[in-house]
Amino acid sequence: MSTSNQFNFSSAILIYPMVFVFVMWIVYWFEISFGYNFNKWGVYPLTLSGLKGIVFSPFIHGDGKHLFNNTIPMIVLLAALLFFYKPIANKVLIIGWLGSGLLTWLVARSSYHIGASGLIYMLVSFIFFSGILRKHFRLIALSLAVIFLYGSLAWYLFPIVENMSFEGHASGFVMGLLLAFVFRKKGPQQEEKVWEQTEFDELFDEQGNLKSD
Repeated sequence: MSTSNQFNFSSAILIYPMVFVFVMWIVYWFEISFGYNFNKWGVYPLTLSGLKGIVFSPFIHGDGKHLFNNTIPMIVLLAALLFFYKPIANKVLIIGWLGSGLLTWLVARSSYHIGASGLIYMLVSFIFFSGILRKHFRLIALSLAVIFLYGSLAWYLFPIVENMSFEGHASGFVMGLLLAFVFRKKGPQQEEKVWEQTEFDELFDEQGNLKSD
């Protein structure tokens, strides 16, 4: 990879997550500043108009706390996806984004479902399971780091908090798991170790015993 390509890729790892989060904050600022409410642009299950939320809901948040809680995980996880899974990162993000939104639209309760949490759960799930399935030392280490940082998110896969879209969380988690399985043979793989054989090795058999002439 040339120096310019390395620079462009390194910049993208930081720029893409920051742009995504910037849009989230701009949308919230616009709502607060001009008195708009974009909740109706969220996912509303089993309605034609609710389908638009599949695309737009990750940028819409109920309040400042909701937005802030999604900001840092989105930056960290999206940057990790771009860095460690560069060849398939775009496919995982787009399919996971649309798939988790569609699944929410199919199974969730009748309400507007908003926020980037479903996408965050998709990223957590994909990164964790992908590292395990690939049996790749560096990616397994990443999986463990993700669990250390965001393992507590597992509690919110269940309806333990009122007015929280656990269906969106669960949909993202399921999509991440499915994508980890589907793309397990693509992207980074554990390299096979090949041992060089010398003349000295020819003196011994497979059990390590000295060959007799």
